[in-house]
Amino acid sequence: MEPDVSKSDVSKSDVSKCRVCAGEVRKFFDFGTQPLSDAFLTEREADQAFHFRLAVGLCTACTMVQLLEEVPRERMFHHDYPYHSSGSRHMREHFAQTARELLATELTGPDPFCVEIGSNDGVMLGVIKDAGVRHLGVEPSGGVAELARKDGVRVRTDFFEESTARLIAAEDGPADVVYAANTICHIPYLDSILRGVDILLRPGGVFVFEDPYLGDIAERNTFDQIYDEHFYLFTARSVRGVARRFGFELVDVRRLPVHGGEVRYTLARQGEREVSPAVPALIEEEAGRGLAELETLEKLGQGIDRICADLVALLEDLRRQGRSVAGYGATAKSATVTNYAGIGPELLPCVYDTTPAKIGRLMPGSGIPIRAAGEFSRPYPDYAVLFAWNHTDEILAREAEFAAQGGKWIVYVPEVRVL
Repeated sequence: MEPDVSKSDVSKSDVSKCRVCAGEVRKFFDFGTQPLSDAFLTEREADQAFHFRLAVGLCTACTMVQLLEEVPRERMFHHDYPYHSSGSRHMREHFAQTARELLATELTGPDPFCVEIGSNDGVMLGVIKDAGVRHLGVEPSGGVAELARKDGVRVRTDFFEESTARLIAAEDGPADVVYAANTICHIPYLDSILRGVDILLRPGGVFVFEDPYLGDIAERNTFDQIYDEHFYLFTARSVRGVARRFGFELVDVRRLPVHGGEVRYTLARQGEREVSPAVPALIEEEAGRGLAELETLEKLGQGIDRICADLVALLEDLRRQGRSVAGYGATAKSATVTNYAGIGPELLPCVYDTTPAKIGRLMPGSGIPIRAAGEFSRPYPDYAVLFAWNHTDEILAREAEFAAQGGKWIVYVPEVRVL
């Protein structure tokens, strides 16, 4: 059943053309002007910040949820891109297990070949490499690509698209697996991606990718998953639709607990593999939850406003009480929260982080200083806002002394509360 969307009282700025099917995309929430989420600038660089309109909508034709404005890819993914996939122990374990599964199920032929789109610092491909399997990472951000090379991972510093796939196929031959994690949702030009995958995959090969899941975002109010790099918010239905446009079929889905809830999608050329019962089951569940209906997504917007108002009210109350407060985790998604809620240094004097490239710089837009996590205890604040909520267990274990000394964590998803 197609979503029933009224056309009344909608301005032209609330509508754009779908990047997948050219249908009408209707806005359901607007965060206003936002900075690049990973632009951690110095005080001298602050006036050079790039801004854009962060608004998100639903295609009334193919149901793909997407941003209304596209940020040029070179501004987001460049040599100094600060995110490292291996920065979390939990994620290192996740990618190692993913690699082992691919080695056991898909990379079993006489000379298997695995290509990863957006390979970052090579945390997944390192396991493939250690197994003696041919591999190639395609990573546009030169800094993290160089880290992977130092670990012996073979990397091509480039954006993946149809032309890139032709070059790889000519040099290395067909791939058994094309894999991507937290990357495909970043790429507006899915047409070029899927044509490239079709060029690169051997007969019977699979395209496996995992990304944040709209169903989890709507259920858990994890609205800060919406930022410049996340151009698409996928569902099984929308992925199946775009796959079929380019001769692929969605043959399997798996819910993943990482990053607040993701889905791993497996695509194969139409007719080459049987469709797992998990696919129609998840699509049926999505229909029951109304994930392709504008009204459902507008309710997410109501939750966003409530959470931001509650968070600001709590921080203002703590300031009146003379309590010290800091943030923990200078994440990309925290830019959405601080800028939409209007949280600056007056409410949150600093944010602690473990990433060397971010320390001594400023949070995007809000200008909150970033300090080394090693200074968190000098002295501990009374309260800490946990921006890196997707790594809650890992952080709480690492910073157990904070709670032991009487410190309290503030979380804001699915609602604002003090742990």
